[in-house]
Amino acid sequence: MANDERGGQVGAHGQADDRTECGSHRQAPHPPGPQPVTGMWAMVPQLLGDSRYLVLATADRQGRPWATPVFFAARDEDRLVWVSAPDSRHSRNLAERPDVAITVFDSHAPIGGAEALYLEATAGPADDPVAALTLLNARLPTGKELTGDDLAPSGSLLAYCADVRRHFVLIRGGDSRFDNVTDARLRVTRTQ
Repeated sequence: MANDERGGQVGAHGQADDRTECGSHRQAPHPPGPQPVTGMWAMVPQLLGDSRYLVLATADRQGRPWATPVFFAARDEDRLVWVSAPDSRHSRNLAERPDVAITVFDSHAPIGGAEALYLEATAGPADDPVAALTLLNARLPTGKELTGDDLAPSGSLLAYCADVRRHFVLIRGGDSRFDNVTDARLRVTRTQ
């Protein structure tokens, strides 16, 4: 039986409260969670490359949740970028609480054929907005590219970046590789 987010043993991250590559502050280590699995890591870059939108889940200071779709680009499996208006609800929430949950999936997949990626991350304004625009523009159609003029202070947008701490994939109910009747999330890590 596969370990999902409800079981298993793994040590805390033990990372210091320092600046991450995206410029946000790392949060305190998470309590022990499931033992990560390496064999299914290939789903992570595949889903990030095939998908154009992610669902970003944030919460305000009082803990009220908010989820919103955003167009994104992945620098790699651990860093995702997007642009948003700084006065949008999810951007205001990020300013108060940088911890986010992210889901990436194909909303057109047939019933029973879904694949999904669930991410725990810390997010905030990108340290290098020009690099973020370059990544985003590589995914945008000709004529829809963003320029520096689209970003504050001259424009209405900010570039944001998420530093991913943990990756999970969807294990569909009845998957013959696992002993699960219902859908579950399985923590995955890179193969070394």
